[in-house]
Amino acid sequence: MSEQVKKWYVVKVISGKEAKIQKLIENEIQRNHLEDYVGDILVPTEKVVQIRNGKRIQKDKTLFPGYIYIEANLSGELPHVIKSIPGVMGFLSGVKGGDPMPLSKKEVNRILGKIDELAMNDDNIVIPYKVGDSVTVTDGPFKGFDGTIEDVNKDRKKVTVMVKFFGRKTPLELGYFEVKKV
Repeated sequence: MSEQVKKWYVVKVISGKEAKIQKLIENEIQRNHLEDYVGDILVPTEKVVQIRNGKRIQKDKTLFPGYIYIEANLSGELPHVIKSIPGVMGFLSGVKGGDPMPLSKKEVNRILGKIDELAMNDDNIVIPYKVGDSVTVTDGPFKGFDGTIEDVNKDRKKVTVMVKFFGRKTPLELGYFEVKKV
């Protein structure tokens, strides 16, 4: 069989049940023999350390509660199979009740945690910032905030920026490409 062209789609699901619904989708795809149409099914998570009763507990925290990411060729009965699974509310689309809208390559790379292609090209990246530089945040929820660089982490290619938020200084850890010098 020829290789299917697969794109990434977002499925809206019941929040807190992402892992369970992911398993249900995988089982339903196998049951209907639709494996050729589906690549990956992801629930992006991060490790979080909590302290409870004086003990360190490591948990997986869902990065985007209520959403599952599916790499698939949505043709034939596949969209209907996925929508019929308990806990699935439907695909994200541009218009309510419209056709599922695939994610752009930029969005997929951001979700998968891939580094910007500029950063990948050279291992000996020149660090454009130093402690004390004034910068403006160019991406994320703090976009447009001004701050001062407090720390530069060369290994992770991140900077810690102190911004004023509600009258308090708040540290933000951002990538080199998420800030620019003022």
